[in-house]
Amino acid sequence: MSMILKAFRNFMSRRTISAKVRNKFMNTYASYDLVKEVRAKAESERKEANRLHTVVYFHKVDDPYSALTIEYVDKITSAFDVVLKPVLVGEENSETIHEPTLYDDYCLRDVNRIANYYGVEFSSNNYPEKNLVDLANSILTAAKEEDFISIARNVSKALWKNDKKYLKEVSSELSAGLVQVKEKLALGNKIRNEKEYYYGSAFYYEKELYWGVDRIHHLEDRLDELGLRKGSVDESICSPHLKAPEKLESEERINLYYYPSLNSPYTFVSAKGVQELNNNYPINLITRPVLPMLMRKMTIPTFKAKYIISDAAREGIKKGNPMGAIYSPIGSPARKAYSIFPIIDDAGKGFEYIHELLHASFYEGKNIGDDDYLKSAVEKLGLKWDLIAKELGSNDWKKVLDNNLKDMYAGKCWGVPSFKITDLNGENPFYVWGQDRMWLIKEEIYKRISG
Repeated sequence: MSMILKAFRNFMSRRTISAKVRNKFMNTYASYDLVKEVRAKAESERKEANRLHTVVYFHKVDDPYSALTIEYVDKITSAFDVVLKPVLVGEENSETIHEPTLYDDYCLRDVNRIANYYGVEFSSNNYPEKNLVDLANSILTAAKEEDFISIARNVSKALWKNDKKYLKEVSSELSAGLVQVKEKLALGNKIRNEKEYYYGSAFYYEKELYWGVDRIHHLEDRLDELGLRKGSVDESICSPHLKAPEKLESEERINLYYYPSLNSPYTFVSAKGVQELNNNYPINLITRPVLPMLMRKMTIPTFKAKYIISDAAREGIKKGNPMGAIYSPIGSPARKAYSIFPIIDDAGKGFEYIHELLHASFYEGKNIGDDDYLKSAVEKLGLKWDLIAKELGSNDWKKVLDNNLKDMYAGKCWGVPSFKITDLNGENPFYVWGQDRMWLIKEEIYKRISG
């Protein structure tokens, strides 16, 4: 890889880009005005090229999320006047997976947890054997496009149930050679890369990506905007069936540990939900911030950074917590802000402080490393700046955040925001990663308290 390309791909890193350029990038892709502009241009180009409304679906046979999403693909074509183009893909883009072992483990555990809420039967403690994965890819390589989804659904069920007999029976009538399979997967990955995505279980429609069952509702909104729904029913075709109430009162309490990062768009989106959960559920909220990934010597490829920011902005709008002006705190601003977290947390204002910092960085476009800002933020919390400022620039916070990170990793979580639920005595930990799983956190708390 050339030095220029390497610099370009890693440009979100504090080591290769100025704060000014990084901020401009983040503000650009968080802009809903840009989304509307891109959508309008894409629709104009589609009409000019006389293309049908085509939704692309990327399917990976040994991806647990694809096993879940494949159950909903037909519902999209049933509800909307679109053409579905399935694309078989292979391995994820390695640049985008920072902790491969933890990633694989977490994906499997997550789908096992959520599948039932989506009305899908899925129960597997292990990934499929390679020979069965090869068999599944052979079958789907040979499948006709119009039959792909129905065959892929059946193949997926058999693959994750380790049903060798079924897969061999199907492959006796429908199979492709090794060269064909290799070419098919290479082509699928090429198409996926051109669309600037990196996993399976994702949809693409005219310049925009939608990952898994968690983002089908955004795709529905887009297709509704274009007037493509076939019937008059406008209910979502893909949402989990939940039992937990909006508000839960109980004398019994549960510990909820929250692992935020100051440079994470998804953490910003999650903060409002965490606050609401703290107000409406019987929890002891314990805030354990960690360093941003970029300050943990990780790099994020440009295409992934672009997706993360635009997707988080999309989620924020949907959840009533939109992004505004952004000022990334990577580097010195984050270190200064973190340095006074321990003393603020000891005063019982840890979450409120982090929430204030996130709002400043992702909505007000403020530099949270500015002393005057920090003074005003601390005083807003009802604390005395003279006492808090004694810790400004100290190093005690580093050990605190390092311990927080170790605890987060203990639950196979490496990204933020992550969460941990425990009983009041600290036992029975239940780790969850991502603002997408706020509903699952509520379900787990409700289940523990209601018995």
